[in-house]
Amino acid sequence: MNFLSLFVLIPLLMLGGLYLAKSIKAIRGVMVAGSTALLILSVVLTFLYLGERQAGATAEMLFRADTVWYAPLHIAYSVGVDGISVAMLLLSAVIVFTGTFASWKLQPLTKEYFLWFTLLSMGVFGFFISIDLFTMFMFYEIALIPMYLLIGVWGSGRKEYAAMKLTLMLMGGSAFLLIGILGIFFGAGGTTMNILEIAQLHNIPFAQQCIWFPLTFLGFGVLGALFPFHTWSPDGHASAPTAVSMLHAGVLMKLGGYGCFRIAMYLMPEAANELGWIFLILTGISVVYGAFSACVQTDLKYINAYSSVSHCGLVLFAILMMNQTAATGAVLQMLSHGLMTALFFALIGMIYGRTHTRDVRELNGLMKVMPFLSICYVIAGLANLGLPGLSGFVAEMTIFVGSFQNFDVFHRTLTIIACSSIVITAVYILRLVGKILYGTCTNKHHLALTDATWDERFAVICLIICVAGLGMAPFWVSHMIGESVLPVVSHLIP
Repeated sequence: MNFLSLFVLIPLLMLGGLYLAKSIKAIRGVMVAGSTALLILSVVLTFLYLGERQAGATAEMLFRADTVWYAPLHIAYSVGVDGISVAMLLLSAVIVFTGTFASWKLQPLTKEYFLWFTLLSMGVFGFFISIDLFTMFMFYEIALIPMYLLIGVWGSGRKEYAAMKLTLMLMGGSAFLLIGILGIFFGAGGTTMNILEIAQLHNIPFAQQCIWFPLTFLGFGVLGALFPFHTWSPDGHASAPTAVSMLHAGVLMKLGGYGCFRIAMYLMPEAANELGWIFLILTGISVVYGAFSACVQTDLKYINAYSSVSHCGLVLFAILMMNQTAATGAVLQMLSHGLMTALFFALIGMIYGRTHTRDVRELNGLMKVMPFLSICYVIAGLANLGLPGLSGFVAEMTIFVGSFQNFDVFHRTLTIIACSSIVITAVYILRLVGKILYGTCTNKHHLALTDATWDERFAVICLIICVAGLGMAPFWVSHMIGESVLPVVSHLIP
């Protein structure tokens, strides 16, 4: 069996173990064992990949395997990874592992919750290892479907509305995506669905590219919170349970940016050069609009949700700059945002579980009551606003340096506008930290609150180590990513 298939097999075994589990202790045991195995597997894969590259491996994708599923339509189970895929698998494993501990005491219907959570995880892992259009789309749908129940059943607030809105908008994006994928397949001659083979053929007519590129980019862009199709995101994040928000913002939204880069840009480079400016304007709006919207929110989850719109907008913004530095920054931003937004949502969930409110106006003086969670929240905020030494600075600096390498007035003007989001982010993060953490605790009920438990501390510390590690030692990651974005970017250069 191919090594990469373990990323799908382990979640399948977890689903079987969860189905057979009869107690809460057994359910937790299955989740800890499975998520730990996925984390170890992703770390081993990272070292194996780096070793292969150092040994001189030149193939664009490593650890490949191809098994025909349905020959008449040229559908195959084709898997392989490059540096981008390895980075995304490592991110996904970290979020699933920490999300398990963040859900340690979830009630009710614990087994059912973890069944859907594991199915969502399987879809994410399968998506990142796929290099076949049909297989990738299949895992994409597997990742989306569980979100409805995870939010609608275990969420809070207007959970039914949020779950339905999220599902309808993402399924609408999937419809555009399916049309785009079929257009790519038949436009390339209808002989293969393998992404690498279609890219090598390079025979999709320009007129067809101009039709399928907007549909494909839009289909993935909806999941990447592309303006004006981002409105599902804040409601979905606000209503989702803690671990689902972590996985949703930390990993699921990255499927959008990854798909735009891997499929839309890579397979239709001429249309990307011709029509990319339209989406560049929309992503620029996402970056600034998301930051301004976060400034006026009073709900902690909505603040982080709109912040995610801004930061995910930076991913698509950098991809559309079509150079190696900016594209490397886009992947670094996916990693950075995935880690720090998972940290944010974990902390917000822990604070809400104690105070029973997410309203900023009702929270103050938490540093005296729960110092550990408060200090961790400060670290997450500093990473979000781009403090040097943490992951946000590395990613955003790479994006803006790469974006400014385009010498024309249009691209540089948009880059300067996008840079303003750094200042706006600093405003709402510092104001938020000062409001809820410092000062005098005026709510007498909050004075009796407890700090984080062992499982919460473990999950949070793991995420902080990753955020600080990426910020202080980014070079091996950026080198691995930079080598992998080069084949895609070389297609985009006119």
